[in-house]
Amino acid sequence: MTNILQPCPVCSGALVEKNVQKLWRGGLHTGVVSVKTECLQCGDRLYAEETVRHFEDIRAKLKNQQTEEFTPLGRSFQVS
Repeated sequence: MTNILQPCPVCSGALVEKNVQKLWRGGLHTGVVSVKTECLQCGDRLYAEETVRHFEDIRAKLKNQQTEEFTPLGRSFQVS
């Protein structure tokens, strides 16, 4: 963990830059994205506006099966 940022808008706790993984589903595909910023107190993850746009772009590409620029990690399975 590094750099303490502004207070969390949810609980006023300390926001820190912390590497976390976010899973995104689009159609039948799932993507894993490494992102930063998490509240130490409530655990909420907050993202910059440009990061949210990046998430939307990734989700659209997954949904439209435009995955050639992504690195395959394995296979996903639905377990009942």
